Amino acid sequence: MEKTIIEQLAKELYQAETTRTPIEALTARYPDITNEDAYQVQLVGQKLRESDGHVVVGRKIGLTSKAMQAALGVFEPDYGYITDRMMALEGDAVSMNELIAPKVEAEIAFVLKRDLAGPGVTVAQVLEATAGIMPALEIIDTRIKDWKIKIQDTIADGASIGKVILSGKLLPVGALDMRYMGMVLEKNGEIVATGAGAAVLGHPANAVAWLANKLSQYGIILKAGDIIMSGSLTAACPVAAGDNIRATFDHIGSVSARFI
Repeated sequence: MEKTIIEQLAKELYQAETTRTPIEALTARYPDITNEDAYQVQLVGQKLRESDGHVVVGRKIGLTSKAMQAALGVFEPDYGYITDRMMALEGDAVSMNELIAPKVEAEIAFVLKRDLAGPGVTVAQVLEATAGIMPALEIIDTRIKDWKIKIQDTIADGASIGKVILSGKLLPVGALDMRYMGMVLEKNGEIVATGAGAAVLGHPANAVAWLANKLSQYGIILKAGDIIMSGSLTAACPVAAGDNIRATFDHIGSVSARFI
């Protein structure tokens, strides 16, 4: 894809986010767009935000479940970046006016104490480099009309990230086996989904290792202090104004969000 088109698509997506006005799918207009093209659009979008003062504070991993990969016809996850302006505080209301078509995912967030640079990063190295983990909610959103997306659309759109909410506790990995860590997702006091860490590529740390190795293809490393959203334990839950969401994890606690 020509550089000028990549730059134009990145600008369209950024404007769609700023104005809360979704655009037609990139894949509908450019059927031959590749995943690599889409990652280039994402990278330009990141640079546009950084030039406007946004600060990258971490990364997110998407499509970590086999079901979601099958739904989009792909065989590996995707990734996006997290900026400081995507972070929301637990306890503060999330305004629907800041989003387009949000859904919520419950995830385990990693906070790194050391850099991770691929290739060849292993689960053991991820755990050793982790300062701690936190219960987290990712509010996914799309700048594409009606969520009519293919893999290239979501990659270009920063892996469909909206906002991230972390709990107030950073807990050491220690002897925790995240594969068997259960989670209950509640919406307005009713259970809407349950899951376990094994839903995320067999182990959430597998997802972080995948990300470090994937980013090495572009000369990018995961840095000490980065927040890494490892992927959803369940299907995403749609939300509307007035909804309250809580995710409760074995051993590490809970995190909640309310929407107005």
